[in-house]
Amino acid sequence: MFLENIGMGLEFVFSHLIFINFILAVIIIFFQRKNPQSVWTWLLLLYFIPILGFIFYLFLGTDMHKQKMFRIKEIEDHLNEAIRRQEFSLRSKRLEREAPGITDYADLVMYNLDVAGAVLTDDNDITIYTDGNEKFDALVEDMQRAEKYIHIQYYIIKNDVLFQRIKEVLAKKAEEGVEVRILYDGMGCRSVKKNCWRELNSRGIKTSEFFPAVLRRLHLRMNYRNHRKIVVIDGKTGYVGGFNIGKEYIGMDDRFGYWRDTHLRITGSAAASLELRFALDWNYASKENLFMTDRYIYGEPFLSEQRCDVQIVSSGPDSRHCSIRDNYLRLIGKAQKSIYIQTPYFIPDEAILAALMIAIRSGIEVNVMIPCKPDHPFVYWATYSYIGDLVMEGGKCYTYNEGFLHAKGMVVDDKVLCYGTANMDIRSFALNFEVNAVVYNEEKALEMRKIFDEDLKHSSQITKNVYVGRSLLIRFKEQVSRLLSPLL
Repeated sequence: MFLENIGMGLEFVFSHLIFINFILAVIIIFFQRKNPQSVWTWLLLLYFIPILGFIFYLFLGTDMHKQKMFRIKEIEDHLNEAIRRQEFSLRSKRLEREAPGITDYADLVMYNLDVAGAVLTDDNDITIYTDGNEKFDALVEDMQRAEKYIHIQYYIIKNDVLFQRIKEVLAKKAEEGVEVRILYDGMGCRSVKKNCWRELNSRGIKTSEFFPAVLRRLHLRMNYRNHRKIVVIDGKTGYVGGFNIGKEYIGMDDRFGYWRDTHLRITGSAAASLELRFALDWNYASKENLFMTDRYIYGEPFLSEQRCDVQIVSSGPDSRHCSIRDNYLRLIGKAQKSIYIQTPYFIPDEAILAALMIAIRSGIEVNVMIPCKPDHPFVYWATYSYIGDLVMEGGKCYTYNEGFLHAKGMVVDDKVLCYGTANMDIRSFALNFEVNAVVYNEEKALEMRKIFDEDLKHSSQITKNVYVGRSLLIRFKEQVSRLLSPLL
């Protein structure tokens, strides 16, 4: 009887497939406020894979409950006052006189203040790390010196040799009375068993899961992942960049080989901006309000040997604007000589792609570096397709051959850099929670550009001849992947 009912149900579905597909198409078109390109892609998928395509849409595409899931978070009054004060200084040209390094980018500073609430700080010392072992060695040393608190947020944490090392340091500091909090993403850390988090809790370490799975490991959504990687120690030292916690990030995974990434260590007031970002995410995930005290956000003034002007810019599905995307777009538009981009995934929206094309046609040197190997095949071949557009227009594009390139950011005119957690793709622009540091400092921008030049020694250029000569199989992979790029 049961099998008979299932058979009747399937018969009904197939006999009314056109009508059911029509209803599902109406839902996609009218119940969601999406761009036309994305809508057409989903409709095409629904046409070729009836019913099942809509199931994919529920997992990957729908944002019906986005406003309910992510409430707009407000910042304390005195932070808003600081933003208004800097806006007044910019309008009166006072800030440009006090911080001459931002003269050419005062409009971008104003945008970040007004739209992203990103305060400009000028008392920062920045160290750039491109090697995982060096980055985590420095991080462990900083954590060992912690006196008040350690706040850690990563998209991916794997319970392997690297985390074991970090975990023991954190447990020791917790025993000493240092407050330790770890915020992790439910999807990115799905391989870590609950016992691991319970063990940390038992050792005095607070943990919280961002966007947890339903029924233990069942993740109903691929979107809205917290892709940020932030560490803040005592409000004075902060880390932000591409490295997650896992042995592959220190070159111990044969699949990827050497892991080439970029991370910034920031000492100065910008660390407090990273702490603010962490606190907002922690408050949402754990329901513990860190704003009940100024212990975490506003510490003692920091005296830095360097004077790097920095804004910490974040964006995500709870933001009204794609702030990081807009920073990339504005920086491309303001370029006069050169643009250097490193990204593992290059799937730009129409605005970014058009801006890069215009820059190339205007005689600006556009350089883009991507990995030589895929970690997500569809994403990689979509990336290769968009890279082809730049190559054919005259852009200089390269594949990094030494291992896997995971660095995420841009340097413009050797004057300003924007690096952090955001890839140059639609998912990072609009669907994931991301955070980048915009650094208005010629010395650091030149250092980052020299790092790019050093990476060129381990890279191959994708010339027009190379791209035109690709095989039919690669062309097919590109076309299919590009067709699906709004969903990737």
